[in-house]
Order: sequence, then structure tokens, then C-alpha cells
Amino acid sequence: MDTPPANAFAPCPYLPKARSGMNWRDLAQWRDEQGAEFYITALAYGQTLWQQGLSARALLAVDRALYADLNGDEEVLTDYPWPYMSIGWLVHHNPSEVFMGNPRVHYQHLADRVRGDRAEIKKWRAWAAWFIVRTVMPSLPSDPKHAVVEPAFEAINEGLMAHGVPGECRIWQNAVEAVGGL
Repeated sequence: MDTPPANAFAPCPYLPKARSGMNWRDLAQWRDEQGAEFYITALAYGQTLWQQGLSARALLAVDRALYADLNGDEEVLTDYPWPYMSIGWLVHHNPSEVFMGNPRVHYQHLADRVRGDRAEIKKWRAWAAWFIVRTVMPSLPSDPKHAVVEPAFEAINEGLMAHGVPGECRIWQNAVEAVGGL
């Protein structure tokens, strides 16, 4: 059965349909191959968690998709572009009484602390998500104990152009424009 519980959140229109019975193992099976199948699985898991009312965990699952190793021409990106819009939508639609943490701080920390394989693109994707969150919820404070230079739109744009995949920067720009009107 693919229908969420009656008390669940309405689905995010930018994520694929929730899948009944999903859990962390669905992502773990793709540990060594984080391509298109991993990407769509992470997005569906994010939707599944979201519809269960687990906002913070849903955002983490979508983060996993954000870091998928895609080259930009995968068919899945036609139906489900890089999840910048879904991140903005989830943050905007999270009920105030439901814990999501502070996504601004979350992305600030991710961007500044990412290491290892593909670190540059992961850093700029985290900053791009951070910018979306700041646009959607400008009242969220940064982490005063974490000294980091927060980049401007132009720097993120340049980072995505230099390290992202073809078309990704435009997807982010469109999301920034769209969430500015939420």
C-alpha cells in the first residue's frame, strides 16, 4: 500500500511518490553506486519521511540526493531536477510545531566541513541549499560559534558553474527565483 497515514503531511510536489515500507536500508543498498537509482531512491525516501511527519529526516534524505554522483544528462533529472526547489518547499511548508532543526545552520556546517571525494561540488551544492533556506526563512539565525564567510549569490553561482553539472546552476537559479515569491 502506497498511501501515507491519515495524519501525514501533504506530499511535496517536487518529490516522487512516497513508497510504503521504505527505510534506511533502501539507501544503504546504493552505498557504492550513488548514481541515478540512488538519486530517485533518496528523493522517494525523503517524500516518504516527509509524509510520515518526519521533517528533519526528510530533509536529510533529500540532502543525500543532492550529493548523488550524476553527470547531468540522466533521464531522472528531467522529471526530478536537482532538489533545490524541494528543499525550499519542505522548509517553507514545515509546520512550526514539527521539529526540523535549523536548516540554515545545517547547510552552513555541511558547506564548510565537507571533505573527500567530490568535495568542491558538495560544498557548492550545500551553499546553494543554504541560500534557498535563507531566502525561504530569512529569520533563521546562522551559527554564531561557527566562523565562516557566507557566500553571496554570485559566488554560489560561480561555484555551481565551475563544479556543477551542465544545467544545474540554472535549476538552482530558477529555484531561488521561485522561492523568493513563496
